Amino acid sequence: MAPFAKLYSYPGNYRVTRAQVVAAINGLVVPLVEGFKMGVDNKTPEFLAKFPMGKVPALECADGFNLAEGAAICKYLANSGPKAQQLLGSDAKTQAVIDSWIYFSESELNNNISPPAGMTVFKIVPFDEARYNFFVGGVERALQRLEVALKGGKKYLVGDNLTLADVIIAGPISFSTGFLIDAEMRKGIPNVVAWIQNLTSLPEFKALGELKLCETRVKA
Repeated sequence: MAPFAKLYSYPGNYRVTRAQVVAAINGLVVPLVEGFKMGVDNKTPEFLAKFPMGKVPALECADGFNLAEGAAICKYLANSGPKAQQLLGSDAKTQAVIDSWIYFSESELNNNISPPAGMTVFKIVPFDEARYNFFVGGVERALQRLEVALKGGKKYLVGDNLTLADVIIAGPISFSTGFLIDAEMRKGIPNVVAWIQNLTSLPEFKALGELKLCETRVKA
């Protein structure tokens, strides 16, 4: 099968791997561009002509359509295959609830996970205990919201089927269990843990990699 599109990014970017999960669910071939060098290739005139902000992930489709912003890429891929109605919802209210989880992921998870990751995983900014604890508090607050939503051992966030809401949220959760959501934090979110373990066991979620559960959160 010919590729539907290709993705530009650095390796291990969960904003990319969750897009690849959506593609897998919809039967789309969307490989990561090999040999892409962040900070170099995304600054070339050719790249900037397609993606003016120079940001990744960046999606270049076989038909010439280009798109940036991780959540928008996921939504486009969800809408581009046979599982579109399942992933995005078949009525206005379901669609709105799924969208609310997409915005939740961007504002409450990504914005709070990225700073600690920058300090400890990628080491691109100096470690700052006060800032680190502030953002960890935001992660804990978001996880408690998820715990309530998954009360009773629900398998999916919206209705009885896998939707884009699950994929979008699974990206940052599966990433952060490896360095931030430690054993102590997991004690208070058993429903979230069961949910992410179930999702990452599905073949379509292979792009996220093996779920890693750290015992103690990583600090500088």
